Amino acid sequence: MYRSTHILVALSLLLLSVQSMAEESKKFEQDRFAIGLWVDPPVDSNAEARYKELAEANFNVVIGGFGGADVAQQIALCEALDLKLIASARGKEATSLPESPAIWGYAIRDEPSADDFPALRAASDAIAEAHPGKLRYINLFPNYADASQLGTETYDEHVKQFMSVLEPDVLSMDHYPQFHPGRDGRAGYCENLETLRIHSMAAGVPFWNFFNIMPYGPHTDPTEGQIRWQVYTSLAYGARGVLYFCYYTPAGKEFPKGGAIIRRDGRRTRHYGEAQRLNAALKHLGPTLMKLTSTGVVRVSEEAGDVPAEKLAGLGIADITREKVDPPMDYLVGGFAHEDGRRAVLLNNYRFAYTAWPTVAFDVPVEQVMEVDQESGEIRPVMDDSPLMEGLQVSLASGEGRLFLLPATK
Repeated sequence: MYRSTHILVALSLLLLSVQSMAEESKKFEQDRFAIGLWVDPPVDSNAEARYKELAEANFNVVIGGFGGADVAQQIALCEALDLKLIASARGKEATSLPESPAIWGYAIRDEPSADDFPALRAASDAIAEAHPGKLRYINLFPNYADASQLGTETYDEHVKQFMSVLEPDVLSMDHYPQFHPGRDGRAGYCENLETLRIHSMAAGVPFWNFFNIMPYGPHTDPTEGQIRWQVYTSLAYGARGVLYFCYYTPAGKEFPKGGAIIRRDGRRTRHYGEAQRLNAALKHLGPTLMKLTSTGVVRVSEEAGDVPAEKLAGLGIADITREKVDPPMDYLVGGFAHEDGRRAVLLNNYRFAYTAWPTVAFDVPVEQVMEVDQESGEIRPVMDDSPLMEGLQVSLASGEGRLFLLPATK
């Protein structure tokens, strides 16, 4: 009897382990760095050309819900162009949602209050049961939402409750910093990214964020440097997806200037070429970014009295200096652990109006430093941008970042 009991216990534990592994295998797994958008183009007689144009701008994820009711055509276009679709689930039963290899998942809700979390959990569970392995997508408020919107006293508590109640596949929010003279909203953007970084790492899920590319309300029309700054700052904090607000110009009184990536008459704005260039770099960085885990983020501001060698300890960069002619140093540095044991560091020019030419000293000999080439995706030895000068010169466009790979710490 004693032996039989032990055998039964062992079998029960084995079954529980197998069941647990099966449940894990049914969870959504992100297989690429997400380059997405808000407001998908209309699904009409020009849909094929519109979606080809979208793919040519190097987007790889489409969030549906604005383009029209012909979801079948939208799915077919995404299948043909290797785009992933997050189909709208608003007002639909989980069992009636469409299925396709192109469907990454289903958009359940945008910017809910904490009061909505229990009901959203029920909707999320229904989708998980009907469509195992698909993303259950909910996007959160930014940290400048007030308590009446959040349903909590603080933003951190809002995100904490969301993670606890929903157990999401991805943590996502939208935050649009102001770049207006005299109103610099970038510090709040970084604080929001840090909140997502902490909670996503604690839960072991990726985080994404929306950023702004169009003029509306108090927001000026972002320059290419300001757009680049938003994206590379997200990368420095460990984002595994960035999403543009907006791709197709929304209708309504809130957007009288228009100015998204595509106008409502279907013509491209200057932001199309900007997004296309930036997304091409993201596609080349993406495979490496997906293998990294954040270990820390530090801003180094000379005007704030920061000493680079002191603030950067442990992040892979030993020191940063500059020529006197260059503006005072201002960088955001993200440190990472690579899944193969190496280290990585992303150096981001915090200034969106000036290029930067820092002299960078890594904590290993320069011969051991590799870089992800943003034009090809190749991992190659780091190049000195000014070999006639002393030390390693790294050229950074306004708002740009560069990703370096270093040997593991011995």
